[in-house]
Parts: sequence; structure tokens; C-alpha cells
Amino acid sequence: MFFEVFLFLVWLAVLSFAADRFVYGAAAMAKNFGISPMVIGLTIVAMGSSAPEIVVSATASLNGNINTAIGNAIGSNITNIALVLGLTALLKPLLISSSTLKREMPVLLFFSLLATYMLSDLFLSRTEGLILIVFFFAVIGALVWMSFNLESNDPLIAETESEIPTNVPTSKAIFWLIMGLILLPLSANFMVDSAVVIAKAFGLSDLVIGLTIIAIGTSLPELAASIAGVLKNEDDMALGNIIGSNIFNILAVMAMPGLIAPGLIDEFAAHRDVYIMLGLNILLILMSFNLRGIRRINRIEGLALIACFAAYQFVLFG
Repeated sequence: MFFEVFLFLVWLAVLSFAADRFVYGAAAMAKNFGISPMVIGLTIVAMGSSAPEIVVSATASLNGNINTAIGNAIGSNITNIALVLGLTALLKPLLISSSTLKREMPVLLFFSLLATYMLSDLFLSRTEGLILIVFFFAVIGALVWMSFNLESNDPLIAETESEIPTNVPTSKAIFWLIMGLILLPLSANFMVDSAVVIAKAFGLSDLVIGLTIIAIGTSLPELAASIAGVLKNEDDMALGNIIGSNIFNILAVMAMPGLIAPGLIDEFAAHRDVYIMLGLNILLILMSFNLRGIRRINRIEGLALIACFAAYQFVLFG
């Protein structure tokens, strides 16, 4: 069992490394082809933080573990808000001044409501998976359009452009892009295998293993990106990583089991976990909006989010 835990951690590290290198290569190559840094930041870089979840969800679905895939999507969103955002705000209060993020939050709420509705009948169909993936590409298109229409003083512009790699030779960018494409599915497959072994040893269901060990593991890139963002005073970027990741988790990660292995889902996913995800999204909006235009997520609110995460883990394992 200790060896399986060790293997899980090793493959998790490889998965995180592969996602980082994939984004690095894709962003650098796009930059070399003259694509706007803002377009790259709002699409490739934003989507890259969800790459581990997408690949893990697809792998679990191919293995017939639909509840692990569903749990990964829902659990990652819960972890991103309650744990990642909570720890980030506890480290340093987040000043939210970007109008772009305030427009994206209602979008996240809409897709959370859509996911809640789709799971309410305890069945995720291929049609529903197709609807989610169509919305995913629509959001990508909307982000590209938005990147050309941002207010010039939006702080997200400078923060996003600072994350784009520069002066990277195209050959090096292609190498890391291909390396990421190879290592992502390979590490995801082995990581899911180890997670299943660990789950069965502790008597955990496929859903719970997706909601906990896999969700927390695949959310580590968001945690690293958010902490790095606030340490560089890029508060809007830190929150943007979480919002963008949560939108992509619903549209791309949850679409995978629908497209690959449609079928019945665990009733707890539909009647408990998705409502917790929805409630945390509403809480995030309440913490982030201010009629005067600027709002700060403070340390007390960060501590409250962490307490929500701890209470949720207690419910799962209690």
C-alpha cells in the first residue's frame, strides 16, 4: 500500500510537470506565430491549469470509472474555491479589480446550474456531454473575442501578459509541446490505476476517490499558480486561474464521461456534491462583488473557505 501511495505521488508529479511543459510549449509556439499574448493568456494558459483534470477524467472514463471522472470534475471545483482560494486569501488578501473576472463569475454560476440540472436525473448522457463540449468551444471563442475588447486599464492585461514565455525557439516550444502530449495521458493512466488500488484498500467508492485524492492532486497546479500570483501582487490573475479552471472543469472535464462512457452516476454526486459546488460558487460571487467596484477577499473569508473544505471532508469520510 505504501508503494501504491508512492507511485500515485510520483505520477501526480509527472502529470503536473507534463501539464506545465505542455502549456509552456503551446504558449511559446503561439507567441512565435504572432498570436496576441492576451489571447494566449485567456485561452492556452487558462485551459492549461485544467489539463490534468481533463486527461484524468478521460482516462477514468475509458476505464469505465464514470463516477471517478464525475467526482474529479466536481471535487476539483470544490477544492479550487474552498482550499486553493482559501489558502491563497489566508496568505494574502485578494484585491479584485478586474471587470473581466466580474463578468466571468456569473458565467461560472450559469454552468454550475447547468451541471446541477444535468446530473439531477442520475444519468449523464452522450447528448449532455456533447452540449458541454460545445459550450466549451463557445467559451474559448468568447475569451478570444474578449481579449480584443478589454478595457485598456484592466489590470488583468498586464498580469496575463507577464505569464507568457518569451524568446523561446520554436524547436524548443515544439519539443515541450510534444513531450507534454506524451506524458499527460501516460501519467494520468498510471495515477488513476494507483488511486483505484488505494481507494479499494480503504473501502472508498469511485466517487469519493475522484472527489478527494484525485481532485486535490489535480488541483495542485491551480494552488501553485494562485500562490505565485498573489506573491507577485497579481491578485486578479490568481483568482482568474480559479474561475477559468472551474469553468473548464464543468465544460471539458465533466464532458469526458458523457462522451466516452455515458451512464448512471452515484446519487451522492447529484444530490450532495454538485450542490456543495454550486453553493461555493455562489459564496465566491458574494465575496467578490462590491457595488463600489473594488472588493477584497480577506483572511477571515479565506479561513471560512478552508473551514468549509474541512467540513466537507468530514462529511465524505464521516
